[in-house]
Amino acid sequence: MASLTLYHAAPTRSSIARWMLEELGEPYELEVLDLQSGIQRQAEYRKINPMGKVPALRHGDAVVTEVAAICTYLADEFPEAGLNVPVGDPARGQYLKWLFFSPGCLEPAMTDQAYPRKEEPFSGTLGYGSFDLVLDVLREAVSEGEYLLGDRFTAADVVLGSTLRWGMMFGLLHQMQELEAYVERLVARPALQRTLSLDQELAAATAGD
Repeated sequence: MASLTLYHAAPTRSSIARWMLEELGEPYELEVLDLQSGIQRQAEYRKINPMGKVPALRHGDAVVTEVAAICTYLADEFPEAGLNVPVGDPARGQYLKWLFFSPGCLEPAMTDQAYPRKEEPFSGTLGYGSFDLVLDVLREAVSEGEYLLGDRFTAADVVLGSTLRWGMMFGLLHQMQELEAYVERLVARPALQRTLSLDQELAAATAGD
């Protein structure tokens, strides 16, 4: 019996955690939630994730929520997969920055772009500065190598790359050759291909219920 359980629904941000699990190659179980039924807001599930959303990860007695935290946790718990940057490595600072750049900067910037505010906010009140700045920083980062840390693929690419891919799918990002090439490299990874296929099957089966 797998010691890893992912509370999951597709398509949601939970697919990012599933991709991470596929990259690890460790056995895991799915606890599929029917979000249309509202089960995620019921008391039993909110004991697992008080925010009433997916994903949530159970590993033995540990429960982790929030995608970036889940991916960071898994990378550190299973270092043999080579998806983390260990404490003491000078590159860990950059690794951590990119892990949390997605929920802290990229996703809020895209959300504000998709749902404009009635009044232009003072730039100092936005944690990401500006939408164009976020994209320029990312474009420069992925122009220096195959991945965010050069030729080293890590959990940071899983988290941030997933958000970029999602933004491109829904037309929330400018067309930038460097970012598109980076996402193409990620999509070519076998673990992401498996995740996409598995989640398509899951979404189709759920829709048929």
